[in-house]
Amino acid sequence: MSFYGIAGLFISSYLWCTILWNVGSGYDRFDRKEGIVCIFRWGFPGIKRRVFLRFLMRDIQSIRIQVKEGLYPRRILYMEIRGQGIIPLTRTDDQFFTPREIEQKAAELAYFLRVPIEVF
Repeated sequence: MSFYGIAGLFISSYLWCTILWNVGSGYDRFDRKEGIVCIFRWGFPGIKRRVFLRFLMRDIQSIRIQVKEGLYPRRILYMEIRGQGIIPLTRTDDQFFTPREIEQKAAELAYFLRVPIEVF
């Protein structure tokens, strides 16, 4: 029983630290005048606490939507970038988006960036 208690303390301290340090929060900036997209996210404290990605708008190939329904539904919005793969734009554990909302966000972003939408 003490093993499970200690394991529970470690897991709860890990979860509280991620909440207090705002791990995964950040912003996305799309600048059409300069043609640059900036994605900023906070990570765990250390050398690579700040995750900052910067690339050109013309390198964006498409906007992807991943929809999985069932007991644990997942609706995630991705951006596919030439040479860097896919980057998630919404949180992977965010289940509060309805299919209509995620589709509307993807359509607005794809229209702004002038790229196609892929659903998988």
